[in-house]
Amino acid sequence: MAALAVAGVASAQSSVTLFGVVDASISGYSATSRDLKSTVLPNPFGVDTYTNKGSVKVSRRALANSGYNSSRLGFRGTEDLGGGLAASFWLEAPISNDDGATGVASFKRRSTVSLSGAFGEARLGRDYTPTFWNDTVFDPFGTNGVGSNLINTANGFNVDTGGAKDTGGFGGNQNYDRASNSIGYFLPPNLGGFYGQVMYAFHENDKYSNGNFTPKDSLTSKSRAGRYIGGRFGYANGPLDLALAYGNSTVGDQYYAGTTDSVKTFNLGASYDFGPAKLFGELSRAKNSRDYENQPLSGVRPDVDLKGYLIGVTVPVGAGLIRASYSAVKYDYNSPATFFTPRAADPKANKLAIGYVHNLSKRTALYATAARVSNKNGAALTVGGPAFYSAAGGVFTPKTSTGYDFGIRHAF
Repeated sequence: MAALAVAGVASAQSSVTLFGVVDASISGYSATSRDLKSTVLPNPFGVDTYTNKGSVKVSRRALANSGYNSSRLGFRGTEDLGGGLAASFWLEAPISNDDGATGVASFKRRSTVSLSGAFGEARLGRDYTPTFWNDTVFDPFGTNGVGSNLINTANGFNVDTGGAKDTGGFGGNQNYDRASNSIGYFLPPNLGGFYGQVMYAFHENDKYSNGNFTPKDSLTSKSRAGRYIGGRFGYANGPLDLALAYGNSTVGDQYYAGTTDSVKTFNLGASYDFGPAKLFGELSRAKNSRDYENQPLSGVRPDVDLKGYLIGVTVPVGAGLIRASYSAVKYDYNSPATFFTPRAADPKANKLAIGYVHNLSKRTALYATAARVSNKNGAALTVGGPAFYSAAGGVFTPKTSTGYDFGIRHAF
C-alpha cells in the first residue's frame, strides 16, 4: 500500500502529452529559365548568326504536406520535482502524411531533456538554433510552404517543408535551423518582458593530441565541423516583440590544409500588433568565410556575403487571417575585378507572397497561399518544387519561380 501511495503521488506530479499536426495541400510549382541573348541575323560582314532559344518552364503539381504548419508527431512530459524545479522531455518527429513514407523514424525536429526552475531552463539535445528563431517567428508564413521568406530559402533549406536549396554556398550549413548535440540555456520568464537564450553544439569529431597522426582522409581529417555557438535576446511586452540573434556555425575544416569554413549569421527581427493588423520585419546578414592557419599568397577563397530583409503583415478578418510578405536577398561573392574582366553584378532575388487562413475551429484550418520569386544576375531561388532547367554552355538563365498551396491543417 505504501508503494502504491508513492506511485500515486509521482503520477500526480507528472504529465505526458501526445501532440501533433497533420497538414496536407494541393500544391503547384513552376520555374522558368530564359535565353537572354538576342537573335543575330545573317549579314554581309561574316558575323555568326544566333537564334534566341526562348524559355523553358519546369512545372510540377503535387499533394504535399506542411504548407501551413509542419506536419509532426510528438511526445512531451514534465515532472514536478518540488521546490520550484521541474524536469521535462520533448520528442518531436517529422511526418510526411501525403505519402506516409516518413513516420516516427527519428525525432529530428526536436529531442531534448531539460531542467527548469527560478534560474531559467537548461536544455540538452537537438533544438532550434537562436538565429533561426528570428527567421520563423517574424515571418507571417512561419517559414512554411511556398510563402516562406527568401532569408530562410537562401540560408539553407528547411528539410521539414521541402524548401529549395540555394546556389550561394549556404546550403551546407547543417546548423541553420536546428543543431544537434547542443546545450542550451533560457532565461526565466519573469524578467519584465526580456527573454533570451544561448546555445553551444558539440562537433563530436576526433582530435589527436599530436596532430601529425590525424588521418589524411578528407572526412576523418575534420576536427571542428558541426560546432555551433549562438545566442538570442529580445523584449516582448504588449503588442511589441523585438529580438536580436547571432550564431557561428562551423560548416567544414581540413586539418592538413589548415582551413576552417564557417557561416556567421546576424539578424534582427520585430513585430508590432496594432489590432487591425500586425506588422513584421527582419534584417539579416550571413557570411560564409574561410580562415587559413597560414595565409597563402594566392588562391584564397573569397567570402560569400548574403544580405536580406523581410516586411510582412497579417490582418484578422472574422474567423480568417490574411497574410502577406515581401522579402529580398542579395549575394556578394567578393570577386575581384581585373583589367580585362569587370566585376560581375551581384545575384539577387525578391519574393512576394500572399495567403489566407480560415479557421474552422481552434485546431482545424483551411488555407491558400500564392507566391512568386524573381531572380536577377544568376540567382536561382525557388518557391520549392523543381529546380531551374540548365543546359551545357549556360544558355538559360533562371528568372521566375511561382507556386501555390491549397490545404487543410489539423492539430491535436
